[in-house]
Amino acid sequence: MSEELKQKLIAYASEIGIDKIGFASAEPFSKLHSILLQHRELGYESGFEEKELKKRVNPSLSLADAKSLIAIAIAYPTRISEPPSSTEGNYRGFIARSAWGIDYHVILRQKLEQLGDFLKRLVPTAEYIFMTDTGVLSDHAVAERAGLGWIGKNSLLITEEFGSYVYLGELVTNIRFPEDHPLEKQCGECTICFERCPSSAIVRPGQVNAKKCLSYISQRKDKLEDYWQEKLGNRLYGCDTCQIVCPKNKGINFTHQQEAFPAPELAKPLLKPILTLSNKEFITTFGKTAAGWRGKKTLQRNAIIALGHFKDKTALPDLQKLLLYDQRPVIRQTSAWAIGEIGGIIAGEILQMAKINEKDEKTLVEIRKAIEKIENFEAQDVHTACTTVIFE
Repeated sequence: MSEELKQKLIAYASEIGIDKIGFASAEPFSKLHSILLQHRELGYESGFEEKELKKRVNPSLSLADAKSLIAIAIAYPTRISEPPSSTEGNYRGFIARSAWGIDYHVILRQKLEQLGDFLKRLVPTAEYIFMTDTGVLSDHAVAERAGLGWIGKNSLLITEEFGSYVYLGELVTNIRFPEDHPLEKQCGECTICFERCPSSAIVRPGQVNAKKCLSYISQRKDKLEDYWQEKLGNRLYGCDTCQIVCPKNKGINFTHQQEAFPAPELAKPLLKPILTLSNKEFITTFGKTAAGWRGKKTLQRNAIIALGHFKDKTALPDLQKLLLYDQRPVIRQTSAWAIGEIGGIIAGEILQMAKINEKDEKTLVEIRKAIEKIENFEAQDVHTACTTVIFE
């Protein structure tokens, strides 16, 4: 009966658009506990995780009579058919692929609710709860145990069909199902994700220092340190580098999940319009995407950083308004940094003007640093010009 029930769920999962489904025991993840404890002691947690480690490794603490885990995966696209280009004065930022379409939490919840309701119709005594990455269990550990793929050296689950470009979620249920078998890890000797991670966040196979991962950095709400502002580039939300370089992801682009399909202007949005978004406009534009959950300020701060990265002089009027009049210190501080990166006479005048009236000490520090950067750059230019004259 349990095998027959399993096959019915597999067939139904396919009907409702679930790309992969696997079944596993709900026994505790005993080996994972020591790994998570070490991860915490080393300070590698992002802070978004469930605080109680016991809950993260023991499904029965989420559902008392837990017997099985049902893991699902939904593939998402990796390419934009006609991507808009950055041009001088109209530069664009980049949103990570996992946030291109409708918020994946919404997509997963809908599929998991459908699957759970179907199970309940087949077995009225069935109990279940479902989770996505906001739940207490490790989606990757559940999916690996259920045979959906293996956890790669970049700590992401890699499937044979869709690579690592999948959303993951799971049901915890009191119904016992025949278990699927985990796959062997297939990364071999490859270390390209280690080598190409822009912030060296991958510390060893399967372990990432979340506090150094640019995906996490892009979601912080505070003023970023100069080092991270330089590393972030034009990333507005998330980072895909370790996925892009992974050989297992080469050539992968599945476009059958319409809800996950990108709107080009949202996947690669113009930077300057983001600076002036009202709350209502932000909700209308980004509210239904995963990139909207951290709020307008975080996305605007990242857009400011990107404009500094591009040294976009046409953005100076917008940045000046933010530096002089915005009520949020983080935005003023980041604007000062970006103006300093853009440099030039006008940028220097804007910073000098801002220094007169600014009351926040941290913002004043950023303004002074930006002024000093411009002055040092100008001094180097003068020195270079003088040296050239001497040699002529």
